[in-house]
Amino acid sequence: MAFTVLIPARLASTRLPDKPLADIAGRPMVVRVAERARQSGAQQVVVATDSAAIAQACEAHGVPSVMTRADHPSGSDRLAQACELLHLPDDHTVVNVQGDEPLIDPALIDAVATLLQQHPDASMSTAAHAMDDPADVRNPNVVKVVTDARGLALYFSRAPIPWWRDGYGAGSEGIARLPQPQPLRHIGIYGYRAGFLKAFPALPPSPLEHIESLEQLRALWHGHRIAVHVADRAPGPGVDTPEDLARVRAIFERGA
Repeated sequence: MAFTVLIPARLASTRLPDKPLADIAGRPMVVRVAERARQSGAQQVVVATDSAAIAQACEAHGVPSVMTRADHPSGSDRLAQACELLHLPDDHTVVNVQGDEPLIDPALIDAVATLLQQHPDASMSTAAHAMDDPADVRNPNVVKVVTDARGLALYFSRAPIPWWRDGYGAGSEGIARLPQPQPLRHIGIYGYRAGFLKAFPALPPSPLEHIESLEQLRALWHGHRIAVHVADRAPGPGVDTPEDLARVRAIFERGA
């Protein structure tokens, strides 16, 4: 199955300035992400950026890029323009790999792309994994997802979902345990049909999207289905902070 990986990358990180250009074992982080993505079955891997410095770094390492507008409010808006610039047909599959995931599993990329082929009624696909730490369930920075019997998303939330009535109602003892089956932690990788991705920016934002600050809820609000691949393990660490960067650099030094 032919699909394209698009990597949105910009320099606007506040916690880690110039994050996409951060050196990891001699190469910029965005290049390391592209190298991992190339190990998947993708037909092409392209960086979508509004930064000349990022485009130049990609060119220096043989990574294709497209220049997008600087005023895009979200990564999906940037990818929608990239689809137009690359002239991708509406039925083409696009996988959005974040530019701060230099340890992304290529098999996860393939799984998210394949999921759209398995679910022709879905406009998007994404991934999740079972949580094993009760603290993550309560952490609002950890996004949770619940699915139906077919593996299609019912809802995404920063709140603990599903709510374990009997367990959480038991006080501290219940809070220290996990319900079975274990809640699913959302992994921030997305597959799209290119036609849907081009149309997505024109969809009005939903009230739930504003409340939860989760863009994928816009798709659900407007009746689009999102297929969810449940991975058997958590993904490799992403990079949001200087501490994360140090951790990933150490992994590469050990031969990632």
